[in-house]
Amino acid sequence: MTNPLLFFLLMFCAGVTVAIQPSINARLAGRVGPLGSSCLSFAVGTLALLAVVLFLGRAGNLRGIADARWWELTGGLLGAFFVTMTIVVVPRIGTASAMAATIAAQLITGLVLDQFGLFGFRTVPMDGKRLLGVVLLLAGAGLVFRR
Repeated sequence: MTNPLLFFLLMFCAGVTVAIQPSINARLAGRVGPLGSSCLSFAVGTLALLAVVLFLGRAGNLRGIADARWWELTGGLLGAFFVTMTIVVVPRIGTASAMAATIAAQLITGLVLDQFGLFGFRTVPMDGKRLLGVVLLLAGAGLVFRR
């Protein structure tokens, strides 16, 4: 599975779920509160992943955690912050505005990570086309955001 188009389509589908998830979680927050909704979201996700790992029998080498750097374990914290913020923000500014801000921030951060090859990944230099893409995306995000 090395087809870049397939990877792009998979991430496109993941993007659809990222746009739907905050609305679902925000509705749940109306019943259990923002932190409860975030906690339940992660609990359901954890159980689903556990079932998949058990079913596929590919748990990986969890003993490798002993060799992990502290910051390599912060992904869950970052995810919890993101999910909680979407639960709080989406009902106030709408899904499209929240996603526009999210996507703009992701693209800018991605360009910085690529430019400097951070976290040990390959370097992908910034060029005029990539910079123009960010500028256009920021302009689009500004047009989508409504006060």
